[in-house]
Amino acid sequence: MDFRNGRESRNVEDRRGQGGPHLGGRGKIGIGTLVLVLVAMYFGIDPSVVLDTATMVQPPAIESSQPGVPRSAAEDELARFTSMVLADTEDTWGPIFQSGGRQYQEPKLVLYTGATRSACGVGQAQMGPFYCPVDGKVYLDLSFFDDLHRRFGAPGDFAQAYVIAHEVGHHVQNLLGISDKVQQARQRLSEREANQLSVRLELQADCLAGVWAYHADRTRQVLEQGDVDEALRAATAIGDDRIQKQAQGYAVPDSFTHGSAAQRVRWFRVGLAQGDLRACDTFSVAAL
Repeated sequence: MDFRNGRESRNVEDRRGQGGPHLGGRGKIGIGTLVLVLVAMYFGIDPSVVLDTATMVQPPAIESSQPGVPRSAAEDELARFTSMVLADTEDTWGPIFQSGGRQYQEPKLVLYTGATRSACGVGQAQMGPFYCPVDGKVYLDLSFFDDLHRRFGAPGDFAQAYVIAHEVGHHVQNLLGISDKVQQARQRLSEREANQLSVRLELQADCLAGVWAYHADRTRQVLEQGDVDEALRAATAIGDDRIQKQAQGYAVPDSFTHGSAAQRVRWFRVGLAQGDLRACDTFSVAAL
């Protein structure tokens, strides 16, 4: 990606190196909870469901007073890149909302190391990036991008940008009231039907990431050769079928909550090709 003429966002909250919340006491988050959170993030349920349960009995979080670990120049450069991607999403969604008679409320992006507090509970690096609709913030431990490269085989700056744009897509859904409607509907459905709704929500966020990429390239010419392939590799790598096969050797479609690799690629492509919010109506189509 070419951000030589880009700006950095004012909405980055940098908590790196501050130390995580105190997790001791009977509210301690154990291995079982982390496994459930990983399932929530990668197999697709709202992480706040797990986090809220885990932290209901937890004493007030206390930030560590120990000095932070020195950051490398490479990590600071990655943080700067992340800030520039966030700024670019702001420059895209602001005008889109304005054209529809709405005002875009920019999300905060929290960079942290290891663990941090959120309005949805305690966020930990093992969870991967997540969006908390309660406080309207995206949470990211930059070490995830190394995991994206090494574990999922999806390196590259545009793969990283796709991940950020997907989480911002969840913020867009929250602002439009889509997330609330889906959450309310899921409570009335069977587990299988609720999973299907979650898939549609996640695929819409993939499509919204594509809408951002469309406008970013048309107005600011940020895409370079190979960028789209990087995003498609990332979308493929984190499909439910790929994740489940990697974890257990087989896939269970009825348990999908983010969509298959093919579906994630398809809906990112839809947004990238059309650049239109209306093209991302994953809830009205019969076949995903």
